[in-house]
Amino acid sequence: MSETLYDQLETSMENGGIDAVLEKLITSLQAEKKYHELFEALKMQVRHRIGLPLLYGESGDELEDSQRIALEDGLIDACRQVGMGLLAEGRISEGYMYMRPVGDRQAVKDQLDQIEVGDNNIDELVEVLLQEGVDVERGFKIVLDSYGTCNSITTYETVVAHKSKPEQRKVAKLLLDHVHTELFNNVKSDIEHRSESTPEETTLEGLVTNREWLFGEHAYHIDTTHLASTTRFSRILEDEDSIRKALDLTHYGRLLNTQFQYEGDEPFTDIYPDHALYFQALLGQNTEQALDHFKQKADEVPRNQWGTMAVEVYIDLLNRIGQIDQAIAATAELIQPGERTSGLAPSLLELCESKGDYSQLVTSCRDAQDVLGFATGLMKATTS
Repeated sequence: MSETLYDQLETSMENGGIDAVLEKLITSLQAEKKYHELFEALKMQVRHRIGLPLLYGESGDELEDSQRIALEDGLIDACRQVGMGLLAEGRISEGYMYMRPVGDRQAVKDQLDQIEVGDNNIDELVEVLLQEGVDVERGFKIVLDSYGTCNSITTYETVVAHKSKPEQRKVAKLLLDHVHTELFNNVKSDIEHRSESTPEETTLEGLVTNREWLFGEHAYHIDTTHLASTTRFSRILEDEDSIRKALDLTHYGRLLNTQFQYEGDEPFTDIYPDHALYFQALLGQNTEQALDHFKQKADEVPRNQWGTMAVEVYIDLLNRIGQIDQAIAATAELIQPGERTSGLAPSLLELCESKGDYSQLVTSCRDAQDVLGFATGLMKATTS
C-alpha cells in the first residue's frame, strides 16, 4: 500500500470512524484485486454492522437468531464477492474455495464458461468442473480432448460413475460419439487403403458386412478395451441416435478375434451379443428374444456372486420399453421388499407410482410383513 492510502485511512477514521475506514479499505483492496485481504475486510465490515467485535471469531451459536442469520448472510455475500472476483481473474481453485459455501454452481459455471482451457489452468478447470461437479460434461470433454480416451475411461469409472444419471448420460454420449467416430474413420480408411476405393456405407455395420478380411487374428481398428468399456457405459443412454451408435459398436465388436472378446459382468458376460440384444430391444427390435434372454439371466445368475444385477437389468429393460405391468410383476416376483439392490432398476414403489396403481405394492408389502411399505402404498393410493 502507498503512504497516501495510510494517510487516507487516518483521515477516514477522524471524519467518519470505523465505518469510513472499512469502506475506504474495501474500496482500495477491490481496486488492487487483493482478494484474500478483501475477504478479511468484508468480514470485519459485517461484524461491525451487526454490533459484533471486529475480530469476532466464535461460532455464532450464542447469538440471537436475527444477529446470527445476519452474520451468516453477510459472510456468504463476502464469499461470493471475493470468489467471483478471483474467478474473473482466472484464479480458479482459489475462487471456488470461496464459492463452495455460497452453493451457487450456476454462477461459477457461467464465469468459467468465459475461460479458455490452457496449459496453465487445465488441472484447475478439471478439478472444479468435473471433480466438484460444476459442469461435469465440459470437465469430461476437457479430459477427453486433452488426455485421450484411456484417461477418459478411467475418469468415467472413478468419477463420473458417482455423479447423477443425467450427468452420466451427457458424459457417456460424449465418449460414445468420440469412440464411434474414431472407429468408423479407422475402418473406412483401412478399406480405402486395401481396396483402393472409398466405401459408401455410413455405419460400422455397413462397413464390416461381407468384409471378413478386416478381422485377422491380430487385427483391430481401435483399442479393444476402449471399445468394450464404451459399449458398457452406453447402456445408460436414452436417445435413439445414441442407442443406434452403441448397437453399431456391437456389430463391429462381435467380429473381432476371440482374444478380443472380453468377458463382461453378468448379465452381459458375452459382451457384444448381450449388449446387441439389449440395445435392439430399446429400439423395438428382437424384443421378445431380448426379454427371454435377460429373463433367463435373471432366473439363473447366482445372487451370491452377482447380487441382484441380472434381475435389475431385466426389470429396468421392461420399464424402459414401456412394459410397466410386466416390470411390476417381475419386481414382485424377483425382489423381496427391503432387499438391497444396486439402484439400477426402479423400485416397486416407483413403478407403481408411474402407473398410478399401488395394489401390487400393498400386496407385496403385506405378504413380506413390511408395515412401512404397506402404509406408504395405502397413503399413496389415497393421495394420488
